[in-house]
Amino acid sequence: MKNDSVQEVIVATNPNTKGEITAQYIKELLGPLGIRVTRIAYGLPMGSDIEFADEVTLSKALEGRREL
Repeated sequence: MKNDSVQEVIVATNPNTKGEITAQYIKELLGPLGIRVTRIAYGLPMGSDIEFADEVTLSKALEGRREL
């Protein structure tokens, strides 16, 4: 990622402890490189798996993403 033109990484891990830890790890790795790290927002219920989300729900979650 250092040599590419990556400006943002959108994290979409499951909303559980493992997903939160993974998201934070990604932020710690990419933050110093100047890459914006955001996380999808509302629309996905806590404790559910992202693989079961429909297209509209994922679209709304991407629209409301937030900085980590």
